[in-house]
Amino acid sequence: MNKVFKRRGFLKTLAGVPAVVTAGSLLAGQSVFAQNIDIPKRSSRLKLSLNAFSFNEPLRNGSMTLFDLLSFCADINFDAVDLTAYYFPGYPVVPRDEYLYQLKQKAFLLGLDISGTGVRNDFAQVDANKRKADVELVKNWIVAASKLGAPVIRIFSGQQVPQGFSWQQTADWMVKDIKECVEFGKEHGVIVAVQNHNDFIKTASEAETIIKMVDSDWFGLVLDIGSYRGPNPYEEIARTAKYAVNWQLKEKMYVNQVEQTTDLDKVLRLVKASGYRGYVPIETLGEGDPKIKVPRFLEEVRKALG
Repeated sequence: MNKVFKRRGFLKTLAGVPAVVTAGSLLAGQSVFAQNIDIPKRSSRLKLSLNAFSFNEPLRNGSMTLFDLLSFCADINFDAVDLTAYYFPGYPVVPRDEYLYQLKQKAFLLGLDISGTGVRNDFAQVDANKRKADVELVKNWIVAASKLGAPVIRIFSGQQVPQGFSWQQTADWMVKDIKECVEFGKEHGVIVAVQNHNDFIKTASEAETIIKMVDSDWFGLVLDIGSYRGPNPYEEIARTAKYAVNWQLKEKMYVNQVEQTTDLDKVLRLVKASGYRGYVPIETLGEGDPKIKVPRFLEEVRKALG
């Protein structure tokens, strides 16, 4: 088994571990890597989570709290919730442990895993001091993720290639920053995952390039199905699915930049074919009441899963 598939097999297995069994506890003592154990490929097993961005407006205007979101997710029987960091009070500052542990306790009592969290960062910036500040931001929330029992933290690559620089030049300094975050994540039992977000990373080829440059067992891809916008996004999903440690399943996709309804049967076949085992967070966007849109989309996803 080659290095890539051995590593990805482990990450897919780890992504399927409930949040109460954290990456840190799984690797306590003699690590899987230290023993150089090959993880055999298994059939896919998926658990549905909700990305908090689905409730962006009510979470931002204060009409809903993260505790309310947990109750909502339990009421409609999600397996987990992705508690995006910028909905925590005081972001980008990490709240006190008391708040984190109250969230963790409520999720546990409701039977919910915390499938991940995520921050806003921009490693494409030319200013090294700004990038350093974003590295510290990621590190602070890695610690928070560990306390919450979240196995994955989602980061961005960057907004765009700066004027006067090439994509590769930008990737070179970006990868140094990402590697620093990944090493810190490893120390705290949290996988760092970059999201393809139609920003600096627009294509499967670009996502794959960054992943191979970082080349770590503790780094993977949050595969956002709505952010490949070329002529064949399904092909790009299939190409990068083996790197996925988390997903963002959306109602809409784009073909040649033109929005269309997601073919859920097709996407979920690709997810299963990759052997992915773990959380598949859904995310609804655009106008409309998320308390109506989310249950409707969840039911569509469940039907597609069979």
